[in-house]
Amino acid sequence: MTQRERILDYLSEGKELTRLNCWDQLGILEAPARISELRSQGHLIVTEMIEVTNRYGEPVKVAKWSMRNDN
Repeated sequence: MTQRERILDYLSEGKELTRLNCWDQLGILEAPARISELRSQGHLIVTEMIEVTNRYGEPVKVAKWSMRNDN
């Protein structure tokens, strides 16, 4: 299974993905590149910027990806 397939399967289950949890959940480091490739293939992946706290206690923003379920 390719990295794109793993991400697509994960998002298709209604789960949300960030660069932070992509490594833990799917073993993928370059999630933004794979998301871009999936979008270029026509998949509707929504991005929301969320605020998280980094290891130094500072607020930072990261992208959270999900798929729109219009069924």
